[in-house]
Amino acid sequence: MTTATLAAPWRIGVDVGGTFTDLVLVDDRGAVFTAKAPTNPANPADSVMAAITMVAGDLGGSVEAILAGCRAFVHGSTIATNTILERKGATVGLLTTEGFRDALEIRRGLREDAWDHRSPFPPVLVPRSLRLPVSERMDSGGRVLRPLNADSVRRALDTFRAADVTSVAICLLNSYRNDTNERACAELVHEAWPEVWVSVSADIAPVIGEYERTSTTVLNAYVTPRVVPYLRQLEADLRHRGLQHPLLLIQSNGGAASVDQLSDRAVTLALSGPAAGASALRVVARMAQTDKLILMEVGGTSCDVTLMDWGQIAMVDEVSLNDYHLTLPSVDIHSIRGGGGTIASVDRGGLLRVGPHAAGARPGPACYGFGGTDATITDAHLVLGRLGAGRFANGAITLDETRAREAIAVNVAAPLGIDAVKAASGIIRLLEQSLQHAIEQVSIERGHDPRVFTLVAGGGAGALHATNVARALGCRRVYVPRHAGVFCAFGMCSADVRQDFRLTWLRLLDDDAMVELELGFTDLIARAKSRLSESGFSLTETTFERSLELRYLGQQWPLQVPIQSLDSLRIRGDFEVRHARQYGHYQPGGDVEIVHLGLAGIGHLRGVAPLNHELTRAQPTPRGERAIYLDSKRGLQVTPIYDGCVLKPGQAIEGPALVEERNTTLLLGPGDRLEIDATNNFSIQVARKDFAW
Repeated sequence: MTTATLAAPWRIGVDVGGTFTDLVLVDDRGAVFTAKAPTNPANPADSVMAAITMVAGDLGGSVEAILAGCRAFVHGSTIATNTILERKGATVGLLTTEGFRDALEIRRGLREDAWDHRSPFPPVLVPRSLRLPVSERMDSGGRVLRPLNADSVRRALDTFRAADVTSVAICLLNSYRNDTNERACAELVHEAWPEVWVSVSADIAPVIGEYERTSTTVLNAYVTPRVVPYLRQLEADLRHRGLQHPLLLIQSNGGAASVDQLSDRAVTLALSGPAAGASALRVVARMAQTDKLILMEVGGTSCDVTLMDWGQIAMVDEVSLNDYHLTLPSVDIHSIRGGGGTIASVDRGGLLRVGPHAAGARPGPACYGFGGTDATITDAHLVLGRLGAGRFANGAITLDETRAREAIAVNVAAPLGIDAVKAASGIIRLLEQSLQHAIEQVSIERGHDPRVFTLVAGGGAGALHATNVARALGCRRVYVPRHAGVFCAFGMCSADVRQDFRLTWLRLLDDDAMVELELGFTDLIARAKSRLSESGFSLTETTFERSLELRYLGQQWPLQVPIQSLDSLRIRGDFEVRHARQYGHYQPGGDVEIVHLGLAGIGHLRGVAPLNHELTRAQPTPRGERAIYLDSKRGLQVTPIYDGCVLKPGQAIEGPALVEERNTTLLLGPGDRLEIDATNNFSIQVARKDFAW
């Protein structure tokens, strides 16, 4: 197919990851085209343009033609996340109420591991010298006790200028109840210092919780000066090359929004890339004909796990990035540092370790030949024969088995006193145990039985581990989408535009509260309609999803409960079901408190529709074979290799076998059975017996 035969208009999704930049183009008939280019961390925009150039070349057209016919260009990136994790953001000054300048450093006093009292928290992003108090006071009911003192603001700004502050965060006490003083403070900053970036908590996180609100506002101020200029420049470059529509960005909530809408809320991009997996998972649910799915998306540097139960993907309102707290609506994603570029080593005690560090795109795994010498997961797969030496990622990389074997031998095998193959198998086994535990955290620990779910393998490395991890979990089925190697970019082509709103409430759930709740949601819906209309959506193209954050009176943490109607008994029942699943109990007749109202305004874009194909009975023929390591019982065994690109719906393969796709490789263990279904994707029945790590 060429650009002349593409069905216009089409959609493009681009996911800038730590190792590769993935691109997916879906035309109006549902035809899918992909590209994968190495990420340039110094300038991710170069990687985006390289991927567009690559797909344009595959289609025999120009970049201008590809962009001119694009109706929705959706971008996801780890730039906001990496800015936080690598602590490379702006110099931030914080304006806060007198007496509260240390709230950011005091935190909540809680640790993720209650038994670890020694590990320090990460450095506070704003030193005390730049956390300056201003004179004002608002009570908990929203009554102004002391108006804002303008001179105190100006004095603080003088200090900020002297310290070369580039971004100002404003978070005043109880502004979630009444933002009058906070707005006045922001106006003074804009007047006195027009060029500085300003983040206001009433815009970023207008919710109860002084630390949570301050932390989120500071993080927004920290990432915005780095993220927004990059996005504006990228949008300008794309417009110059032919794009006729606004650049859309994937937010942590899994929905898209324009650069202009996010220019003052860049922190909502913190989980930008992985959150798109939620949209892809909804498409996969239709393909796999099941609404109980667990996504294991393994990329170059991390693994992201998401659970869908009865078609619903859980959302959370609080996330933590390396112990930096964010209060914002997000897809419930559990991430671990484990991917194709994860580094394996032997510590001083002689124990094998896998992670947390990764080789990234440059220098990358040793087998890439870009100067890397550390042993990685990719090197281990190459030594075990599960990856084939030669050209990879559309020829952008050549995998060198000699370099991989040397890296494994020097860094792992020699210190452990074993051969390279045993060392490589140990590396893979240790990673797969981490993947198993990550899935158990989002399933078993939250009241779900993973054995009744289908495990979806996403990311370039997911399908190499999926059958072994499924076997360990007791999952009977693995589903590998044809475009698993570019899974999140594929999801971006199905993402809707989404705007989230929250309102602090703090009153008991009873029949009397329903009238007030109706008024509260009416206000939020009006705001959502206004925001979506700015993006060109009519009422017929929008829906609104309501939720409540509920807790028993006196309880610390609320649970988010989607609501279909304002029926207090039904809402209580739904809350009790979720509470019992999460904690193993509930309190019949206990007082339930409403903490926050939540509303998601969704503007629906046309998603990717699965295409059904005729089934064939022709038997597939391997294109070759090579020795691969199966398990500790069988060791290296000559195994057939199939070209996934020529496999057709209806065909089946018995394991052990390898299926090499354009952007991923599928590993079938002994007894596993793969079938290509009517939607042209891979469905694997997982064998449970006669297998050893």
